[in-house]
Amino acid sequence: MSIAFSAEPIPLSEDEHGDIRVGDCRVLLDSIVHAFDDGATPETIVQMYSTLKLADVYAAIAYYLRHSEEIRDYLDKRERRAEVIRQSFQAQQPEMSEIRRRLIDRRSMTGNGNAAAAE
Repeated sequence: MSIAFSAEPIPLSEDEHGDIRVGDCRVLLDSIVHAFDDGATPETIVQMYSTLKLADVYAAIAYYLRHSEEIRDYLDKRERRAEVIRQSFQAQQPEMSEIRRRLIDRRSMTGNGNAAAAE
């Protein structure tokens, strides 16, 4: 008996934002790699993300292990992009000390003389 071997397509796809998704679902490759690096087995990862297929998780991990430098570069790029977004959000948010000062000022203007209790 002879087994016919054929190449299976890699269950990874890049979406319009440059994010790599696994299989036919919205789970990011990042999630699979981080879980795997944290010691999760493919079976555990499928339990964490029920839309994944076990074979796709194994294939994604195999791809990651064979192309670890490229995947690490991709993950680093995504982390840098996420940091820029975090900083942008933080820059748009007022400082908590400013919010606290305004609340104390408002309390004192409304006649509630217990402004010191808020401090």
